[in-house]
Amino acid sequence: MSEETTADTRPEPEPIDNVVIRFAGDSGDGMQLAGTRFTASSALFGNDLATFPNFPAEIRAPAGTLAGVSAFQVHIADWDILTPGDSPDCLVAMNPAALKANIGDVVKGGLVIVNSDAFDERNLHKAGYETNPLEDGSLESYHLLTAPMEQLTKEAVQGTGVKGREVLRSKNFFALGLMSWMYQRPLDPVIDWIDQKFGDSPVAAANTAALKAGYNYGLTTEAFHHTYSVAPATLPAGEYTNITGNQSLAWGLVAASQASGLPLFYGSYPITPASSILEALARLRNFGVRTFQAEDEIAGIGTSVGAAFAGHLAATGTSGPGLALKSEALSLALMAELPLIVVDVQRGGPSTGLPTKVEQSDLLFAMYGRHGEAPLPVIAAATPSDAFEVAIEAARIALKYMTPVILLSDGYIANSSEPWKLPDLSRLPDLTVDYAEGPNQGESFLPYLRDPETLARPWAVPGTPGLEHRLGGLEKQDGTGNVSYDPMNHEHMTILREEKIARIADDIAPVEVFGDEDAELLVLGWGSTFGAIRAGVNRARKREAKVAHVHLRHINPFPANLGEVLARFETVLIPELNRGQLSRLIRARYLVDTISQSKVQGQPFKAAEIAMKIMQLLDGKDEQR
Repeated sequence: MSEETTADTRPEPEPIDNVVIRFAGDSGDGMQLAGTRFTASSALFGNDLATFPNFPAEIRAPAGTLAGVSAFQVHIADWDILTPGDSPDCLVAMNPAALKANIGDVVKGGLVIVNSDAFDERNLHKAGYETNPLEDGSLESYHLLTAPMEQLTKEAVQGTGVKGREVLRSKNFFALGLMSWMYQRPLDPVIDWIDQKFGDSPVAAANTAALKAGYNYGLTTEAFHHTYSVAPATLPAGEYTNITGNQSLAWGLVAASQASGLPLFYGSYPITPASSILEALARLRNFGVRTFQAEDEIAGIGTSVGAAFAGHLAATGTSGPGLALKSEALSLALMAELPLIVVDVQRGGPSTGLPTKVEQSDLLFAMYGRHGEAPLPVIAAATPSDAFEVAIEAARIALKYMTPVILLSDGYIANSSEPWKLPDLSRLPDLTVDYAEGPNQGESFLPYLRDPETLARPWAVPGTPGLEHRLGGLEKQDGTGNVSYDPMNHEHMTILREEKIARIADDIAPVEVFGDEDAELLVLGWGSTFGAIRAGVNRARKREAKVAHVHLRHINPFPANLGEVLARFETVLIPELNRGQLSRLIRARYLVDTISQSKVQGQPFKAAEIAMKIMQLLDGKDEQR
C-alpha cells in the first residue's frame, strides 16, 4: 500500500452488519473482475458473502448501450447470509447505460458512485437519456458521489508503460480501490493477485497504480470521508475457500473419482454457462482426470458413453440446447444401462434463448426428454457449495444402480460464489465398484443378470476374459442381453428399467421440514431458489407467520416421505424460475392442488418476492375465516 494511506488520517468508519454492492459498466469495463477481487478480499477478511454476476446476453453488444451492461453484485455480512441481496445499497456505475439499467434496483437513499467522465453527450444519447441525470435532479433520492475516474486513471498510470487504449483499461481497478477505501477492504490481496496474474509487466504496474489512486482519492476527497466497516462473520471453525458452483461441481466429480477408485473422464462441448466445468477439470490431470473438448454436443456425450463402457467414471456437461442434442446418446446409455453423469447447467430458453441468464428451464426435459419409456434419476444442486455434494451423490447413484443420472444446476449457481468450508476427505462415502468377474467354468456371462436389491446389471470391463458381450440400442432379452423383439420381453424390460429407478427412493434421505411444524403453508422448492425461499420464509416468520420450507435435491424419484409431508399442509406454494414445471410434477404424482409462483425474467427470485407471496396467501386465508 502507498505511503499516503496511513491509519491516522482515516475517519472512523460507520459499523454496519451487511451491505449489498453492485459494480456495473460496459462489458469491456472489467466489472466482473473488479467484483471478483472485492469479493476475494472480503472472503480473506472473514465476511460471509454471496455473489451474483450478471453478464450481457450478446457477445459484442455496442459499447455504451443498455444491452452491453455487465454487472457484479456482492453481499457481504458479519452474519450467515443466504442470498446476494435483493437490492444494492451501493451502485458503482461506470457509464450512463450502467446507471440507467441498474438505478431502479438501488434502495432509496442508497449510495450511487458514478464515473462522471463517461457522462458526455454521446454516451448519454446511447443510453437513452435526454438530459444528464447527474445534473437534472433525477437522482435526488439517492446519495450521489461522482469521480472523474478516466482522467484520474490516465494520470495514475503515467510512466507505467501502457499506451493508447490500454491506458483506460485500468479504470476498473481505480473503482475497486475507491470501493476498498469506502468499505475498509485491504489492498494487499488485490496487489498480490495482480502480481501473480500479470507478473513484471506494464499492465501489472498500471493496474496497481490505478488501484492505489482510487484508494487515495477516497482518502483525500472530503465527499468520500464517510466510510463503512463490516466485521468478520462468526462461521463454524475450519478452513474455507471462496467457490463458484461450477468449480464446486468439478471438484465434486474429482472427489467421486477418488472415492470410487475410478479414473474420471469428462467429454464435453463448450457451452455457456457450463464451459468452466471443463476448464476446471482440465487443470486437474494430476488426479487422473481425462478431459476431451469435443467438436459438438453429440461427440461429447458419445465419448463419455464409451468411457463408461470402458469402466471409467464418465461425465458430460452442457446447457439446455446441448441437452437436446445429447438426448439420443443418453437414451443409448440408458438402454445399455451404463453409469453416466450428465450435468445440465440450465439457462433461459428456448433455442439459444438467454445464454447468460438464469432459468430453471429444463426440469420437464430432464424428466421426459427422451424417446420411448426412458426414466432416469434427476437431482439438483441448491447452492454453489452444495454442487460438490450433489456431484458425489450423482456418482453414487450412477455407479450403484448402473444408470445415467441427470444433475441439474443453472447459471446462477454456476457463476455465483460463497464461502465453502473444506470437507474432511476421510469422510467421503465409499463408492468402490466391484466389476464383474469371469463366470464359473462352463457358464456363459449374462450381462443383464440383475442384483436382486438394486436391479443393477453387472459392469463388465472390456478385455476381461470370459466376459465378452454385446451392448447396443436394440431391446435386450432379459438376462442374456441378446437382441429381442418379443412383445412380452419388451414390456418386462421396460417395467424393470422403471422399477430400478423407482427403488432409488428407498436409498435417498427423506425430506426435512424447516420452520413451523404446525404451519398451514409449505413452500416447496428445488435448485437455485433455495436461498431466496429460505430467506423469504425467515422474513415471513419474523412477522409471526406460520410457514415451513422443504427443498428437494432428488426429483426423480421423489423422496419416499414426500407425499406424507405434503399431506400435512393445507397450502403448498412452489416458486420456480419457469412456468411451473415442478408444480406440474407434484400435482400429477400426489394430486396436491399446488400454487405456482413463476418467474421467467432471466433473474433469480428476491427474498422479498417470496415473503410477499407467503403473506398474501396467509392474509387471504385469514380473510376467508
